[in-house]
Parts: sequence; structure tokens; C-alpha cells
Amino acid sequence: MNNDKKKKIISEILDWIKTIVIALAVGFVASKVLITSAQVPTRSMEDTVMAGSRLLINRVAYAVSEPKRGDIVAFYYPDDEETVYLKRIIALPGETVEGRDGKVCVDGEPLEEEYVAEEIDSDFGPFYVPENMYFMMGDNRNDSWDSRFWEHKFVAKKKIIGKAEFEYFPKIKLLF
Repeated sequence: MNNDKKKKIISEILDWIKTIVIALAVGFVASKVLITSAQVPTRSMEDTVMAGSRLLINRVAYAVSEPKRGDIVAFYYPDDEETVYLKRIIALPGETVEGRDGKVCVDGEPLEEEYVAEEIDSDFGPFYVPENMYFMMGDNRNDSWDSRFWEHKFVAKKKIIGKAEFEYFPKIKLLF
């Protein structure tokens, strides 16, 4: 094999290695900065998101806007700050939330929640939500370990990983 042919082969191999390294770097940055994937381990968000579902979490959703009531978010559980939970934002900073007579009320008004299949089976609160904090609940209200029961009732905005936007397994659907 002559030198020109060897150089051409080495150049081709280096081009492939460079392409693979760039693709891996882009994938790593995207998964750490832009999006992440999560698998739902429990029934707490049924019937919206079923146990075993896989979701894409938008990590930059709240860089350009504030979290809103009704958003489904991934966050660090406030009682250990390591475990990742997936719940729905129910009450915003400065609001008072309580459960009474089977309904969830914010500032005294019952929420219209088309995503909830059954009423809550016990009263809770009232809880005042501090600044930069959020009150979370699962959609499967009577089978959800959520803000009602935690020692630290609220999730700090800085502990929200991102907004669940898309389910890709076992079916494909948007989550808004």
C-alpha cells in the first residue's frame, strides 16, 4: 500500500472519529442542559401519565417563563433533595391551598381539574405557599405521596428540573 492511500485511510478514520465525538458531545450537552428523560415509577399521576411511561422533560421551560398551575413537572423531592418526583403544580407562590369536601381549593375557590378522576378522600390544609415555592399534587389524588403529606410541604423553584412535555412510551402524546 502506498503512502497516499495510507494517508487517505487515516484521514477518513479521523473524520469519522471527529464526527462521533461531536455527536456524543452534542447528545451529552442536550441531555444535561436542554432535555432529559424520565420513567414514571408509580401510579400517582394516573390517568394522565401511567406507571412505566417514559417522558421527555424540558429543562429550559422555566428559563423563559414562570411555572404555571397545571404544569406537570419533575423536581427534587424536598424531604431528601435527591429523589426525583413527577407531580402537577397546584398552588403558586402567595396562594393558600386546602382540601375540603372532596375538592382542592386555591384562595377559597375550588379548582376545575378535568385531569382528576375522583375527589380527594380527606381534607387538608390550609397551607400558605411562600415566595418562590410551589404546592404539588399527583392526579391520582387518593394514591399520591405529595405536598399534603411531606414534612417540607413546598418545592422551591430552583429544585424544579423541568416541565414534562411529551410522553414517548408506551404511547406518544403531548402533556399540556
